[in-house]
Amino acid sequence: MTDGQDAREAQWRKWRSVADLYHAFFTGLILTVVTRRGTTDAAEFVFRVFRRQQQERFLPGLKKLGLDGLPPAVAAAQYHYLSNWIGGVHVEYMYETDRKAWIRYPPPRWIWKGTAICGVPGEVSRAMLRGWHANNGVALGDLRLGFVCTKQSVDGQDGLEGYYCEYDHPLELDQRLVFARHLEAPAFDAKTTPALPVDSWPRQRLEKAYRNYAMEYVKTAAPVIVQVFGPEDASYLLHLTGRLIGMQYFDEVAQAIGGSRGRATEFAAFLRSLFESQDDVAEISESEGQFEIRQQGWKLMADVADYHPACASVLTGLLEGLAAGCGRHIPVHLKPNSTAGAPFVWSIG
Repeated sequence: MTDGQDAREAQWRKWRSVADLYHAFFTGLILTVVTRRGTTDAAEFVFRVFRRQQQERFLPGLKKLGLDGLPPAVAAAQYHYLSNWIGGVHVEYMYETDRKAWIRYPPPRWIWKGTAICGVPGEVSRAMLRGWHANNGVALGDLRLGFVCTKQSVDGQDGLEGYYCEYDHPLELDQRLVFARHLEAPAFDAKTTPALPVDSWPRQRLEKAYRNYAMEYVKTAAPVIVQVFGPEDASYLLHLTGRLIGMQYFDEVAQAIGGSRGRATEFAAFLRSLFESQDDVAEISESEGQFEIRQQGWKLMADVADYHPACASVLTGLLEGLAAGCGRHIPVHLKPNSTAGAPFVWSIG
């Protein structure tokens, strides 16, 4: 392996560690809302997150993936198959007719990683389907398109599955997502599934897209939780989740991006590498054992129109948790800031 290839592999490992961290944060945030606010509030939050993502990303994603000329049911199903595959999510796609196409998310489920699936109520999973899958026909301008869910893994079934169906008549709101638990998806055949064009999706692009897939969930979830629950409650939920996830994931992230347990010196170096791995420019200065990291901007949130300062609790929570994972008594403080684009100044030690 050449030096250049070694450097690329190292970069890709860093990107994947960032993806794992943000993935864990998003799953953890849903569980935090379930346990602190209850099932009904969690379902509303999840519905709003997935509806917002669907409205912002579905139609542009169809075009980017070259699916916008397909029949509605096929286009919707292939979109879920390919876009999730890019993000490392295991999904199966089964074509039946131009008006009926299946998708299946077999275990283990990406979004409910590991033991997290035991804490997810069925109502929360249904909210995800209502937010995204049930609205694809509306986005496509075809009110005949609906989604039929045949299994939910959080209900103890062997995966989440269902099919897009183009009916002979327009569907009312409550008809766009229905359940048919007596049905089962056909067998998956990898040889008949669509694939991304290799020329336009080289390894470098796929690795960055893998990282961005997980980060985009947090980009959507942070402003949504502020709008749904208000800044004070949202800040608490984001901060608590960040602390918990940071403490749990420091060792895994440090192994990939570089870093070791220790004191403020080690944590400051780790933090700069983390910022760089998520495309944020950061500069470190030191004075008498105190470190200051100037994060030039928060690229993830830079173009979020309804950004609120409470969203920064994602970072404060994560960094405090990661610091606790690095070593005891490493204080981390963020200088108050009102916009996502202006510098964040962190004091450490």
